[in-house]
Amino acid sequence: MSHYIFKLSEKVTRESVFYKNRYGIKVSADLYLPKDLDDSKKYPAVVIGGPYGGVKEQGSGVYAQNLAERGFVALAFDPAYNGESSGEPRHVSSPDLFVEDFSAAVDYVGTRSYVDRNKIGAIGICGSGGFVLSAAKVDPRIKAVATANMYEISRYVRNGWQDSMTNEQRKDFLKHLGEQRWKDFENGTPQLGPTFPNEIPEGLDPITSEIYEFYVTPRGQHPNSIGAFTLTSNMSFINFPLLSDLESISPRPILFVMGENAHSRYFTEDTYKMAAEPKELVVVKDARHIDLYDRTDLIPFDKLESFFVENLK
Repeated sequence: MSHYIFKLSEKVTRESVFYKNRYGIKVSADLYLPKDLDDSKKYPAVVIGGPYGGVKEQGSGVYAQNLAERGFVALAFDPAYNGESSGEPRHVSSPDLFVEDFSAAVDYVGTRSYVDRNKIGAIGICGSGGFVLSAAKVDPRIKAVATANMYEISRYVRNGWQDSMTNEQRKDFLKHLGEQRWKDFENGTPQLGPTFPNEIPEGLDPITSEIYEFYVTPRGQHPNSIGAFTLTSNMSFINFPLLSDLESISPRPILFVMGENAHSRYFTEDTYKMAAEPKELVVVKDARHIDLYDRTDLIPFDKLESFFVENLK
């Protein structure tokens, strides 16, 4: 049985489901339904992607359960090549695949007899915030989009933290990635980046310390969430800007949620400026980045509910 970082609500049912994306990868997901669901009726649905490197038993499951309690059909999924989803080699990260995961989730929920396929929304937490917006650009079946403390991973990999990477540093980075591809080819398996340690070491920078507070403690620790992707995955993100033509999502609405004290604020603030109307920005008082992963006392579920109820009419 899978380990979940939260207790299953008495108000919902959870079903483990599998379906294929357009690449033939078998995606593992959890389907959350209101316990009083009447399968002769049609319900709105929300598909949810978790933090970058996270799995469905963590943050995305927290969101899915809470939305199911509020009357939505909700799906939390593992990204392709990660978690319980299939795909070899393990722990590949790909902007194209991770964007596709959202559309594949829409494929699945939109073919359930009790879902109104004209009322499907999507939420991306942390890194999935960039992926869900990219998916919505090309998939008009996603009628409303929300992000929570989003990271734009392609921008981060391409430009460094707060866009501090120079052109020379990027060239050097790509040179090392090219060398790594030869090593991977000769070894017959790709090299992973550093994985989460068993315990939190001393002397960490504030951002790493916060991330470890979630992933390396019982609060969020999960054996399928190891904190590492294949090193050469970075090449795709440098070559794939997720948020070009962001304004094309309009007139479908976007809700941006960010913590007041989130180290990732600049991603949300800059993306909010880029997006076309209708859009809304909600700042959660006293919340850090990881607090919008699992802190149900801080995550604005009332606002998420009203946003989707209003925009999935």
